[in-house]
Amino acid sequence: MSAGYVLVNVDPGSESDVHKVALSLDCVTDANMLFGDYDLIVKIEASSMGEIARHVVESIRAIPGVANTKTLACAEMELSK
Repeated sequence: MSAGYVLVNVDPGSESDVHKVALSLDCVTDANMLFGDYDLIVKIEASSMGEIARHVVESIRAIPGVANTKTLACAEMELSK
């Protein structure tokens, strides 16, 4: 399982609507509104990083009010003990 976080900027006044739509998406496991440089952070889980990229382009960026996104991919590595 792969995970990624998407930092989202939205059009002024659409924060709540974008948040609700993002939470309704099957690929989204969590979403929170933020203060600062970005308006929302969205966690996506999928079978691969390619699937996460597809969800960002086809689902997150398609939400009315989304102005831009920045995707942070979680590292997939085994830590030795």
